[in-house]
Amino acid sequence: MKGTVLGIEGTAWNLSVAVVNEKDVISEATDTYSPPSGGIHPREAAQHHAKYASAMIKKALEEAKEKGIKADDIDAISFSQGPGLGACLRTVATAARMLAITLDIPLVGVNHCLAHIEVGRWKTPADDPVTLYVSGANSQVLAYRMGRYRVFGETLDIGLGNAFDKFARSAGLSHPGGPKIEQLAKKSNNYIPMPYVVKGMDLSFSGLSTAATESLKKYPIEDVCYSLQENAFAMVVEVTERALAHTEKNEVLLAGGVGANARLREMLGIMCEDRGASFYVPEKRFMGDNGAMIAYLGLLMYEAGDTLSIEDSHVNPNFRPDDVNVTWRE
Repeated sequence: MKGTVLGIEGTAWNLSVAVVNEKDVISEATDTYSPPSGGIHPREAAQHHAKYASAMIKKALEEAKEKGIKADDIDAISFSQGPGLGACLRTVATAARMLAITLDIPLVGVNHCLAHIEVGRWKTPADDPVTLYVSGANSQVLAYRMGRYRVFGETLDIGLGNAFDKFARSAGLSHPGGPKIEQLAKKSNNYIPMPYVVKGMDLSFSGLSTAATESLKKYPIEDVCYSLQENAFAMVVEVTERALAHTEKNEVLLAGGVGANARLREMLGIMCEDRGASFYVPEKRFMGDNGAMIAYLGLLMYEAGDTLSIEDSHVNPNFRPDDVNVTWRE
């Protein structure tokens, strides 16, 4: 690969623009929408992205120019086509189309979930891993087979991050809830029985979140947070282990914002050590939603000739990773 791509991420609360080439991230500019209360409000998040998109693009281009990469050196524009919040996706897609038309270069629509995986493969030694992808809205176990990333297990209701946020709101904790739950959980090792919902290879977190909220009436919040984490993480580790056995792969990659949790990393590490598998986690800046991952997968797709016309660049809030024909891997 010898190209340079500018990528725009904006599926939810993080607006991020990055310029990358095959060697590294050249520049990145990020502005995060922070709701005054509760969770993410899609319309307000989209308004945030619309307000700051131009400034973040300009900042990323200026930083790239300082490193010798001018706007004329960019070969393609990539954007998060889905999954995500529709209003946010449309705002980012509009900005990407404008840039592609202005610079007269190709447009690439990127699946957000697969971008998490590919940036992990880029920034760790992982080659062909089973990936546990856990974020706010998404919780899936995936692996590459026969031209596509296959989903071996996933949530049947809400994502793990959203389950944590839902509980956190009921407990009066500010958004995002995951880091607050993690800190409180570290203060306890008193386990409270809670629902453990693994159905075949799939998962359900809604009932677990509700049970944790109900437990607040009887138990200290530290005990509840500890028990919520232990159950939720044991569930995803179990499904990941079974996918590892089924695919006969020997690597596990952790992706997504929830992957920043130290206890989840510890539990996955123990499982991988027991199975003789290698466990990989990219540095924190590549775990949450970021422009670099959109730009990098955009680069892979551009080099494979996988681009979009403006007319075909509609967004897809329900864009599944297993719907993508993987053109950039053998």
